[in-house]
Amino acid sequence: MDSSLARTIEDLPERFNAASDLLDPNLAAGRGAKTAVIDGAGETSYDALADRVARMAGVFASLGVRREQRVLLCLVDTVDFPTVFLGAIRAGVVPVPLNTLMTPDDYRWMLANSDAAAVFVSSELAHHWAEIAADFPHVRFVSSGGGPWLSLAALIDESDTAEIPPAPTHRDDVAFWLYTSGSTGRPKGAMHTHASMRLTANLFGIGVMGIGEGDVVLSVAKQFFAYGLGNALTFPFAAGATVVLHEGRATGEAITTLICRHKVTVLGGVPTFFAGWFATGTAPTKGAAPALRIATSAGECLPAHLGEAFRARYGGDIIDGLGSTEMLHIFLSQRPGAVKYGCTGKPVPGYETRIVDDAGHPVGPGELGELQVRGPTAAIGYWRNQPKSRATFQGEWMRTGDKYSCDADGWYTYGGRGDDMLKVGGIYVSPIEVEEALVCHAAVLEAAVVGAPDADGLIKPRAYVVVRPGETADETLEAALKAHVKALLAPYKYPRWIEFREELPKTATGKIQRFRLRQTA
Repeated sequence: MDSSLARTIEDLPERFNAASDLLDPNLAAGRGAKTAVIDGAGETSYDALADRVARMAGVFASLGVRREQRVLLCLVDTVDFPTVFLGAIRAGVVPVPLNTLMTPDDYRWMLANSDAAAVFVSSELAHHWAEIAADFPHVRFVSSGGGPWLSLAALIDESDTAEIPPAPTHRDDVAFWLYTSGSTGRPKGAMHTHASMRLTANLFGIGVMGIGEGDVVLSVAKQFFAYGLGNALTFPFAAGATVVLHEGRATGEAITTLICRHKVTVLGGVPTFFAGWFATGTAPTKGAAPALRIATSAGECLPAHLGEAFRARYGGDIIDGLGSTEMLHIFLSQRPGAVKYGCTGKPVPGYETRIVDDAGHPVGPGELGELQVRGPTAAIGYWRNQPKSRATFQGEWMRTGDKYSCDADGWYTYGGRGDDMLKVGGIYVSPIEVEEALVCHAAVLEAAVVGAPDADGLIKPRAYVVVRPGETADETLEAALKAHVKALLAPYKYPRWIEFREELPKTATGKIQRFRLRQTA
């Protein structure tokens, strides 16, 4: 079966190489001269990208890296990322992208945990690795964009083995890992197969989003995240589209410049980005960005007012969705042209979801419970972590740790993380519900709610609020916000305390780290 039509693992041939599958069809379809990647250094065609990826087989051979060994990628978003990532997969080597915002201690632990044979590091990140490299002399280090180690550009230029065929990998072989963000404890290495990249593209990127070869795609989330990997690598290459990469911080000004300059049609964002984009006035007008037709959002529930603001300005929708590192990309989402802001949506075709109570029994319509999912792109487990693997992957079903409810019409609404839920007066309170009420106030930019004990040791909601530029954070505003929430929600849900902050603690993906706020509550 043509892999572009595959919707299940069984639809793909047993001998299947994900890198070859993403690039070779573009050459066969005559798109070799078309621009595949735009980064800060210029444009790279599909022909040139395919050549770079093929030459990586010679690079790995020169480094002594063998099939099925791991290599770490600590790379910013330039064409070197897909070159090394897909080059490794094509050669049967297992790439492991790393969050570029982590500490040297994190990197040291992941290098030891993965037993990686080589590490590829962007020049601006080399200082994080200098001592580590000295302590791991048996590991080969390679520099991207300059740096103290072997030059990736020189290694590619010197490689004369571009004609080596792709490794004869199986669709169920491990293709790559993604470490979880590690918001609590050490990160976990989720192992993904060759089949999963094509299936996420077909089921969501092409199937739901409708990404095609005429699109120009830009992702706020970087390629080392599961969400960004799909947005900025898997989906555009699977569809024969063009991807725009931004190696720096995704400020509103920078993203707007790229959207307007390259006529971006599809924007992958997160709620935090969209909130700041509109609040600071850096989002372009429709006239300045006429090609922008649709956006995605993930990481946290998208507040309805942000989706409505995007639609009013650009005439298209933000497709909110829920995904995870373990499932590789979005499995629950809205649909273009049928958006119901304020909820996450419905299962992406090809995935099944259910909501269960603490005993594992299905809950009724409108009742909160734990969301579980099954589908063809689930990781096969965590590297060297059987206890967590057993706890998360329950047979065919994967525990998400998210609380959800589903109404009689099949719409799923987020109720917070399992460990974020509050029980106030014996009644569950979703912190998300209180946060959404707060951000509806004109003075509030962002809000996070956690549980805190009162004088009697009973849990009540505590809010942390970032106000919009020009607003005064004082006792008058605090009283107004409490009254505002009481007017919108049941009175017991209002925050008993409000603390104003300049910013909220977040992961690199933009998720609010409520566990850090709970530590200070």
